[in-house]
Amino acid sequence: MGLLAGKKALVLGVANKHSIAWGIARTLHREGAALWLNYQNERFYRGVAELVEELDPAIPISECDVTKPEQVEKLFSTIEEKWGVLDVLVHSLAFAPKEALEGEFYRTTLEQWNTALHISAYSLVFCTRHAKPLLEKRGGSVITLTYLGSQRAVKNYNVMGVAKAALEASVRYLAADLGPCNIRVNAISAGPIKTVAARGVAGFSSFLKVVEEKAPLRRNVTQEEVGNVALFLASDLSSAVTGEVIFADAGYHAVGI
Repeated sequence: MGLLAGKKALVLGVANKHSIAWGIARTLHREGAALWLNYQNERFYRGVAELVEELDPAIPISECDVTKPEQVEKLFSTIEEKWGVLDVLVHSLAFAPKEALEGEFYRTTLEQWNTALHISAYSLVFCTRHAKPLLEKRGGSVITLTYLGSQRAVKNYNVMGVAKAALEASVRYLAADLGPCNIRVNAISAGPIKTVAARGVAGFSSFLKVVEEKAPLRRNVTQEEVGNVALFLASDLSSAVTGEVIFADAGYHAVGI
């Protein structure tokens, strides 16, 4: 019997097989969790549907663009109708316009700023608000994904670093709010992984090279390794852990020059 047998998990952010969210979804499924996935719009539907077909055709998928409140509300009302409860919410969503992820940060426009903060940070707050009535029934776990660029200035990460800093602060405030409801809220700060989104950051390949050379483990991390950290946070093994940012980056965050 798996660590998550009997638990129900919503994983937001699966776009393709390279997504960190997909690595997490596969791990949670392996350990017995019932999954529910979303797709942003019709352009992404086929890709997500094909992944689900390979893993488990019974997994429900729903259209949900987190910038559209009515779709978020519909998703959680449907989950309440079908499941009645939720044990795990995985928030693996981030976006900034490509032109904001190159050059100098001070050139960031208000539109780019608002887009990055809305999708990458506020969506956690909004989704958690709607998940709360389902999560508090049995106690639950909210997990989001961040990156070291929230705490260090990383070339070309720019406004996304600001968004991730807001995301990490949101984790702490949500943890404080929801702890009395037995809901835990944590973040995983993953090392760079070759996702479609990551390749939108100018010079991303150099991130991988630097981590491989300088991280204590002298390598990069994988989808599966991030999935295993998410498994810990989703399971009862982390019952006393909340408000944390847990690094899964081969130790890169811990070293200096």
